[in-house]
Amino acid sequence: MSTRTEPGLIPFITRREGEDAAPDNLIIVRHPSGPRLYYMDEDPRDRPLRGVLWARCGFNPVDNRKMPTGTPQWKLMHPYRQMLTMQALRCQVCAEQARTPLGFIFLAGPKDQDPAQPTIFTNQPPVCPKHARAAAALCPHLEKNPMVILAKSAPLYGVHGTLYGLNARNEVHVVAKPDHPLPFGHPNVPTLLASQLIRRLTSFRALSMDELTQELTELAAA
Repeated sequence: MSTRTEPGLIPFITRREGEDAAPDNLIIVRHPSGPRLYYMDEDPRDRPLRGVLWARCGFNPVDNRKMPTGTPQWKLMHPYRQMLTMQALRCQVCAEQARTPLGFIFLAGPKDQDPAQPTIFTNQPPVCPKHARAAAALCPHLEKNPMVILAKSAPLYGVHGTLYGLNARNEVHVVAKPDHPLPFGHPNVPTLLASQLIRRLTSFRALSMDELTQELTELAAA
């Protein structure tokens, strides 16, 4: 497990300057089953997972390592790259497989989660052992002192995003920006524009970064 941050390292999920959100061109169509949100020029890539409409965002060119280019916007995650890494359980820094013999390594801000709770919901894709400390150092939200959540089970749960509806003039407008994720199958999901994929952690241990380093070192030496 690396203890240093590689020079110039920028997490794969970080949005870059120039990767702007697409202009709104949303419509709501009423169906017998209820209203549903669409893009006016929608194609199948706009619903990459379980029929949920995903927020559009630009993509910068990639370098010879297939990593995005451009100045990082450190506090923002690219909605599509967040979804891809979370869906495939790939490292949020390098986009390689994140599974370890100990489980999946998830990071949370030092005050974000109560480890005594039986279930934790996270929008943060996992990290690989090589980049755990780098993610902690680079992500402002983690404050360089994250809670490490070592999970054996991390099933998909739902999505986080913005809910839309129709106003009195039959125009599409923002109804709410929930501060909690909606599970797949929730009645509001058809009119939600998703920006983050959420996993549910149930079988996990909470530990410090130093404890994680020690366990990974012992595992490598065994």
